Amino acid sequence: MIRFECDYAEGMHPRILEKMIATNMDQTIGYSEDPYCDRARDLIRRACGREDSDVHFLVGGTQTNLTVIASVLRPHQGVLCASSGHLNVHETGAIEATGHKVIVLPSEDGKITAQQIQNAYDSHWADATHEHIVQPGMVYISQPTENGTAYTKEELEAINKVCRACHLPLFIDGARLGYALAMEDNDLTLQDMTNLADIFYIGGTKVGAMMGEAVVIVNPALKQDFRYIIKQRGGMLAKGRFLGIQFETLFADGLYFEVSKHAVGLAMQIRRAFEKKGISMRYDSKTNQQFPILPNEMMEKLAEKYSFSFWEKVDESHTAVRFCTSWATKEENVMELLGDIEKL
Repeated sequence: MIRFECDYAEGMHPRILEKMIATNMDQTIGYSEDPYCDRARDLIRRACGREDSDVHFLVGGTQTNLTVIASVLRPHQGVLCASSGHLNVHETGAIEATGHKVIVLPSEDGKITAQQIQNAYDSHWADATHEHIVQPGMVYISQPTENGTAYTKEELEAINKVCRACHLPLFIDGARLGYALAMEDNDLTLQDMTNLADIFYIGGTKVGAMMGEAVVIVNPALKQDFRYIIKQRGGMLAKGRFLGIQFETLFADGLYFEVSKHAVGLAMQIRRAFEKKGISMRYDSKTNQQFPILPNEMMEKLAEKYSFSFWEKVDESHTAVRFCTSWATKEENVMELLGDIEKL
């Protein structure tokens, strides 16, 4: 079985594994206060163009999302999020378990707009009984989205403008950020992220690391006591150096961007092969996730040899599925898939 169902099926990039083995017997202080984490922070700050940003390392995406949101919101506040956002559909009520509501905004493609945020904010404060309603306290988006779509610089600038006017911190989930930055028509950089978000994270788990996410805090008002929240929410890894080693390796010589480009390039070959066969895409994704709408018999034929994810039923005879490439996807496996698509 050739697997295309996710981008975290393999362990870690060999260069990270080599560095882990080479440093295994080193003795360092714990809790991410070691020299490896310090170097990783410096590399990330340099890549982001913001020496004044705080960088923290956590283990996984859900842990990162709930920790960030718990640190920002007051008890009576909630977070605005797309209906298909990871917070809302794939985190088992983790945000609600922190005592905060996910305030859902409708979305067809995974993205929300500046106008939706403005409308939600205005609607809350226009209600005469607003103190009886959960107050919008921050905005969550992901880049790319759960559906592989991505925000343009213009869209993020508009969202940033509204968030600032409404005093709503903007938090960007970057679990797959590398793949968004590697898109063919991407017009955003890491430097743009630091200018447009109050807080965001650079995902490692899905982009070559064994585990780990790097939280970048730009807004000074959100920096204070963040390590307290990490500890309280169970996110402070005693052997924190293993997170630092991974991000140091990813950012020391551009490996993060190299592996992201590899995955996106292969994903776009898969997309073009399906489109050549007359198969349409459920979402216009230019990232490492592709969502062909397959006739059921075609889906069943491909499933004999390939593993991919069910996404949703489109109608009685068609199903949207997800093919996902990663830093570790082998070109020969993609070539084999392309040949089998052609034969369908």
